[in-house]
Amino acid sequence: MVCEKCESKLSKVSAPNPWRTSTAAAGGRKINENKALSSAKQRYNPIGNSFAPCRICRQKVHQVGAHYCQACSYKKAICAMCGKKILNTKNYKQSST
Repeated sequence: MVCEKCESKLSKVSAPNPWRTSTAAAGGRKINENKALSSAKQRYNPIGNSFAPCRICRQKVHQVGAHYCQACSYKKAICAMCGKKILNTKNYKQSST
């Protein structure tokens, strides 16, 4: 659950094209490259290492920039990114399973 304000912050993951015809400095493929020597370089990760633990249950969050996991944000009816209350769950009967 994400509020309307945080909807614009949602990221879109797209796989990069490794065979594009740009130069090697821009991320393209080098010509006559020795793979045994260049394999120690870190590969490009389009997602990144920005998956932090949930602030409530400490499990990994599967959304970039979010602070709460999907289950905790649904149970507490809060935004997964900013923690703002979205719904009034006073009269709801929710189960944890």
